[in-house]
Amino acid sequence: MDRVDKKVIIDAYRGGDDIGSNINGITEKNYNLELSKYIYDRLRSLKIPTTLTRDSDETLNMDNRVNRITSTYGKGRDVIVISNALTTGGENAEIVYALRNSSTLAKKIADELNSAGIKVEKYYQRRLPSDTALDYNQLIRDTKNNESIIIYYGNIDNEKEATFLKNNLNEIGEAIVIAITSYLNIPYTPINSNYYIVKSGDTLFMGNNE
Repeated sequence: MDRVDKKVIIDAYRGGDDIGSNINGITEKNYNLELSKYIYDRLRSLKIPTTLTRDSDETLNMDNRVNRITSTYGKGRDVIVISNALTTGGENAEIVYALRNSSTLAKKIADELNSAGIKVEKYYQRRLPSDTALDYNQLIRDTKNNESIIIYYGNIDNEKEATFLKNNLNEIGEAIVIAITSYLNIPYTPINSNYYIVKSGDTLFMGNNE
């Protein structure tokens, strides 16, 4: 399968009743969704087939999440899954990729995040202790042949990391877009100054021009 034929699913981890942590001005579920929407909009603007597992503050358990992934574009190798997540209690970003895949895309993402100012501690595969032939993370394990990656962008209980995440969301999202376009051998078009991501609460009403 030629890389240009691949489709992308962006997963905003948590949501709804599962808010994650709320520390240093970041609520996990909201940040994951805003970042995912940014990446989604940019990939669509570059004509890459892309969808979201959720586009609102919706509760999804892992089975529901996997269901949405596998039912959207199928279970084939032509689907890239990027799950956006945050964490606590550690230091720096980490990227987990599937046992069935090479490290190529994970490395590209790590390189671009490093260039954007996020230190990536490591990109790696993680095995289930009870059966080391299987991936540890259910999202990766149950998406079968898809090229599935989980990105933990930083630790929001670390004030320095949280501040960077808050102040550089667009730049972080753009790093993922650059990595994906490079991986797919698709020309990358930089964002222009007039580009705007619609956020919750925005309105198209601009008032009277009289």
